[in-house]
Amino acid sequence: MLVKWIRCTVVDRRGFERGQRKWAGLLGEPGFRGQGGGWSRGRQGVAHIFAFWESRAFYDSFMARSHDRLSAAQSGTFKDIQAKLFDYRFDVKTGFEPRFTDADLVRVAHCRVHEDRAEHFMLMQEKVWNPAMAGSPGMIRGLFGEAPGHEFLVLSMWRSAAEHGKYRTERVERLALRAQTETDIASLTGDIVELEPSWTV
Repeated sequence: MLVKWIRCTVVDRRGFERGQRKWAGLLGEPGFRGQGGGWSRGRQGVAHIFAFWESRAFYDSFMARSHDRLSAAQSGTFKDIQAKLFDYRFDVKTGFEPRFTDADLVRVAHCRVHEDRAEHFMLMQEKVWNPAMAGSPGMIRGLFGEAPGHEFLVLSMWRSAAEHGKYRTERVERLALRAQTETDIASLTGDIVELEPSWTV
């Protein structure tokens, strides 16, 4: 599975949201698995969108054919767009599906990892972080993805901000020490995204 993460700064909120609903046209596309997104909790006017495709071939075919027609509706409503593709590597918790209807919040972490530490980082994700997140009652599902150049994406879906807050304060520092996270990671950027139900496809 291919994961596309898009982040942009919205300059015309109403126009952007209207355009976002046009992406419902993705439903007929071969290989399309789901899309959702929402607004950053911490950064004013920043939108995140997550799209899922069965394979790179299906995604490339869509980009060549239908993408520009669907995206035209949002032209001029945003700036500073960044889009990244990640290959799905494994679930965080079990049975990841690109469904957004039962979650209120998505936590996204984008890690650039030192080349000689990439294997260790993946192992710690599996052995330390995954069990801890899976054991948090409010965490519904998540995934771990990889992009060329030792870049990784950790995406987790949460039932509520309160549940995510509990997990953060109780456990994150202790887990980071155990996983030697600071030694592995060259840079880490993240965000908490409040999902907009009308953006779900």
